[in-house]
Amino acid sequence: MQFLSRGYRFYIGSFSGLSREVWMLAFITFVNRAGTMVVPFLSLYLTKDMGLTLAQVGWIMSSFGAGSVVGSWLGGKLADKLGFYDVMLGALITSGVAFVLLQYVQGFLPFCVGVFFLLVLSDAFRPALFVAIRAYATPDSRTRSVTLIRLAINLGFSMGPAIGGLIIAAWSYGGLFWVDGLTCIAAAALMLNRLPRKQANKDHGTAKSVGQRSPYRDGPYLFFLLCSLLIEIPFLQYFSSIPLFWNDVHHQSEFQIGLLLGMNGLLIFLIEMPLIKHCEDRAYNIIRVLLFSTVLIALSFLVLNLFPGLAMLWLGMVFVTLGEMLNFPFMNRFAYDRAEHGQPGAYMALFTISWSVAHIIGHTLGLNLIDHFGYQVTWYVFTGMLVLAMGMLVVLKRMMETERAAAAEL
Repeated sequence: MQFLSRGYRFYIGSFSGLSREVWMLAFITFVNRAGTMVVPFLSLYLTKDMGLTLAQVGWIMSSFGAGSVVGSWLGGKLADKLGFYDVMLGALITSGVAFVLLQYVQGFLPFCVGVFFLLVLSDAFRPALFVAIRAYATPDSRTRSVTLIRLAINLGFSMGPAIGGLIIAAWSYGGLFWVDGLTCIAAAALMLNRLPRKQANKDHGTAKSVGQRSPYRDGPYLFFLLCSLLIEIPFLQYFSSIPLFWNDVHHQSEFQIGLLLGMNGLLIFLIEMPLIKHCEDRAYNIIRVLLFSTVLIALSFLVLNLFPGLAMLWLGMVFVTLGEMLNFPFMNRFAYDRAEHGQPGAYMALFTISWSVAHIIGHTLGLNLIDHFGYQVTWYVFTGMLVLAMGMLVVLKRMMETERAAAAEL
C-alpha cells in the first residue's frame, strides 16, 4: 500500500507547477480535438456519400496534407507578427465556419480545394499554440506543458471518433461537419472567456526571442528536422499500415485492433507525465533521450519480424508507446531551445511542417511498400530508416557540442 501511495503522489506531483494558462490551453485543445470527428470518417464519407474512387480519395488526402503544410507555415509567420492569441482565435473561428461549409461542397476538384483551405485555416492554430506554451510555461516546465497538451489531444482524439460514430448513426455525415464547426467556435469562445487578450498581449512579449537567426539558416535545427522526419514516418505506420498487418497476417478483428490502439492511449495517460517529470528531474541530455526513444520505436518493428507471435503485437505496441512518450515531448523541447536563436513562430512552424510532410509521405510510402514487397520487407525498411535516424542523432549531438564549444570561445 505504501508503494501505491508513493506512486500516486508522484503521479499527481508530476502535474504540479504548471500555470493556469497552460491548463486552459490544454482544455481548449481538448474541446477542439474532441470535436475533430470528420477526419476519421472522411474516406467513408467520400466513397459512400459522394461516390468518389479510392484514387480520388488519395488525391484529396494529399490536398489535406498540402493544406496542413501551408497552414503551419502561415500560422508561424502570423504568430510572430500578430501574436499567438489572435492567430489561435482566428484559426478556431474561421476553421469552424469552414467545417460547416465543407459539407455543401460537391465534386472531386471542388472538394480538393475545400479541404486544402480548411487545413490552411485549421493548422495555423498549431504553431501559434506552441508559441503560447512558450509564453505561458517557465523554461523548466515547457516539456511537461507540451506533454499536458499531448494528453489533451490524445483524450480528444480518442473521444471524437466514438462520438462521431453515434452522430452518423443518429443523424448523418452532415452532422459531423456541424459538430466539428461548432466545437471549434466553442473552443474560441472558451479562449475569449478564460484567456483574456490583454494578458495574452503582455505574455506575447515573453514569447519573443532576442535572437534574430532564421530557422532556414540554422544548420543544426534543419538537421534535427530531418532526423525527426525519419522517426515520424515509421511511427505513423501504427495508424495506417500496421493495423492492416494485424488484420491480414494475425487475423485480429476491428475490436481487437481497437484494444491494441487503445492501450497506446491508456499507457500515455498513466505513464507519460511521470516519465517526463523523472527525465527532467534527472536532467537527462535531450539528444540521448531522443536516441534511446528511437531505439525503442525501431524495436517495435523488429519484433514483428523476428518473433511472429501474437504476444509480439502487444510488446511492439509497448515499445512504440514508450518511444513516443520519450521522443515527441523532447523533440518539442529541442525546438523550443533552438527558438531562442530567432522568431519562435517561424521555428515552431517548421517543426509542425515536418509532421505534415511525414503525413504526406508516410502513409503512402508504407502502403506502397507493402503492396510491392510485403510486410516483412516493409518492417525492415522502416527499421533501417530508424537506425539511420539514430546515426544522425549521434551526428547532431556532436554538432551541438561543437556549437557550444565555439560559443564558449567568444
